[in-house]
Amino acid sequence: MLKIIIPTIMLLPTALLSPQKFLWTNITAHSILIATLSLQWLLPSYYPHKNLTQWTGIDQISSPLLVLCCWLLPLMILASQNHLQHEPPTRKRIFISTLITIQPLLILAFSTTELTLFYISFEATLIPTLILITRWGNQPERLSAGIYLLFYTLISSLPLLVVILHLHAQIGTLHLTMLGLTPPTLNNSWTGLLSSLALLTAFMVKAPLYGLHLWLPKAHVEAPIAGSMLLAALLLKLGGYGIMRITLLTGPLSNHLHYPFLTLALWGALMTSSICLRQTDLKSLIAYSSVSHMGLVIAASMIQTHWAFSGAMILMISHGLTSSMLFCLANTNYERTHTRILLLTRGLQPILPLMATWWLLANLSNMALPPTTNLMAELTIMIALFNWSSPTIILTGTATLLTAAYTLFMLLTTQRGILPTHITSLQNSNTREHLLMTLHIIPMLLLILKPSLISGIPS
Repeated sequence: MLKIIIPTIMLLPTALLSPQKFLWTNITAHSILIATLSLQWLLPSYYPHKNLTQWTGIDQISSPLLVLCCWLLPLMILASQNHLQHEPPTRKRIFISTLITIQPLLILAFSTTELTLFYISFEATLIPTLILITRWGNQPERLSAGIYLLFYTLISSLPLLVVILHLHAQIGTLHLTMLGLTPPTLNNSWTGLLSSLALLTAFMVKAPLYGLHLWLPKAHVEAPIAGSMLLAALLLKLGGYGIMRITLLTGPLSNHLHYPFLTLALWGALMTSSICLRQTDLKSLIAYSSVSHMGLVIAASMIQTHWAFSGAMILMISHGLTSSMLFCLANTNYERTHTRILLLTRGLQPILPLMATWWLLANLSNMALPPTTNLMAELTIMIALFNWSSPTIILTGTATLLTAAYTLFMLLTTQRGILPTHITSLQNSNTREHLLMTLHIIPMLLLILKPSLISGIPS
């Protein structure tokens, strides 16, 4: 555990003390090294917890997310190079330090076995994200986006803290392994119901559930590219991971809590997909598609079967890579045309032919085409939901149809059609961007060969 956390923390002095000439090289090389080291967490083990220290331990649910977390840091640094070109060196260092600070906090959040530490790291990831959005965003609206993000997260997580303290007073420990052994304290009384509700709401806002999702499109649209990748790929997964951990802990939920969340999640998947069909803003479209995918994850982790958990786990990982890649592609367009409006950036295929290949691959994996892990995840979740209650197939089926529709709409508007008159010449796509897309797509295509690595089932 420490052999990843300590090098990650040592990235900070590297960022602050590297000579200006080697700043990007050092940071990228070091973080790629950490990402490669972290792959050993995926190795199956006989014991339920690997690398167990007093507060942290890695099991099947957290190891894929931890590896995703380490994998995305070098990619975020690669993606941010272009828009930091004209910044003074001090600001570059501060930006990189902010990105690096999130990493150990996320590693702690995903690997902790103690609820208080989980709460602290869960909340602490908010601060660097807020700095990224409100300082390096593109428009003045970034301040309102930052305020939305801050207040949604804070208001929802205050009840979580209260319930964690209440649980501690009742049981005497907050260690997850101990909580698994104690009989469930949250019974069907009013206290139990409200406690479970408070436990879930904080993660529902983070995940985001439809209805509590308004901060997400705002934050995504205003964030710089690294902020968008971080939000889409990792911070949303904190919500899903929290739901999976907490529902395992509270024992079987009562139906009063099941049904509202399930219906909202499935209905939200349908609604956000149809909202995507009438978006004019490219980043906003990708942000809404995140909401619909995470709706499936929430619905699956609510019914608490092995199949559903496994599907939710695979979907979280594959969505993390896919949406991160889509944001990178949107950013390459934005850096060249300086606009996110779909009508003004259409018909780019003849100008950037290689980028069109990446667009095609990213969009096909977003609409869950075989042989991507997205397809496997969505099928698993649909089967689990159908087995739980057959009418859900209407909602999930329609959502899938709409997903395919808006994904193809996005592909056709950005790549096909007549080139707008104001685009006469664009800067070529460079090796850095192709490397970035390759590092996103390779794990997605390789994971389908051995999905048990990310399925959360002890192998």
